[in-house]
Amino acid sequence: MSTYAYRLLNVFAESTFGGNPLCVFEDARGMDAATMQALARQFNLSETTFLLPPDNAEEAAARVRIFTPGGEMRFAGHPALGSAHVVRELLGAGDDFRLEFKAGGVPLSAHGDVWTFAAPHAGKPKTSAVDLPASDLCALLGLQDADLLAAPAWVDTGADQLLVPLRTTEAVRRARPDGGRIAQWPANSVGRKSAYVFAFDPARAGGVLARQFFVGAGGGIAEDPGTGSACANFGGWLIANAYPLPASHMISQGEAVDRPCRLQLSVSIDGVIRVGGRVIEIGRGTVSI
Repeated sequence: MSTYAYRLLNVFAESTFGGNPLCVFEDARGMDAATMQALARQFNLSETTFLLPPDNAEEAAARVRIFTPGGEMRFAGHPALGSAHVVRELLGAGDDFRLEFKAGGVPLSAHGDVWTFAAPHAGKPKTSAVDLPASDLCALLGLQDADLLAAPAWVDTGADQLLVPLRTTEAVRRARPDGGRIAQWPANSVGRKSAYVFAFDPARAGGVLARQFFVGAGGGIAEDPGTGSACANFGGWLIANAYPLPASHMISQGEAVDRPCRLQLSVSIDGVIRVGGRVIEIGRGTVSI
């Protein structure tokens, strides 16, 4: 029997019980993928991460594997930030280093407990049309055609996701996905079904209100409190739609599930996308398997 230490953190948090929860296993050497997957199901958080030695110690401080209860992910934002918070303390890695993900190396930096990652994309973000009429997609989300600001699109700056731009924050709050039509939802390149709906908030300079819906491992529709990879893809959407750069936005997410999150997005004039937020550790423990 082996014992593995883990930490529980909240990412994009403005208070102890806000943000998006994350479990980080400090040293996953000796675990195989099936064990990692089983632990992700056991903790039943949106993601659980596992720290490993890097493939190239000169390039990265650690390698990170990310699992949802349903499968492994190439990259995700809040797991990147939370994992970096743990790596800094475990390894004394300082405030600037890289982590390895299946999507590639990702630079991370910190100012105190506020962490920022640079999206793992090179050049122009990948975008593509959705193979479903916009009116049908609106119906799946409980929205009207008139709620759309622009056509929904796939965007990939590290993990491909479906982005649905809406005209008003009222429409974002009104979205109610139809759980009886899950089979019709478009799926991304790894088979995950999700939709990131967002709108610019005229009441806040640079403000954006967003919600991320996804089909969970059990088949029902859930809502993610704070989605860093989708926030990065929103930055990619800005680039693809020729919005003025540089750009800076504060994304509010999680209010509908009582887990308020604040995500800081910046897009440089040369297209570098950065997403940041505060990380709060709330507990530690061990498992024996």
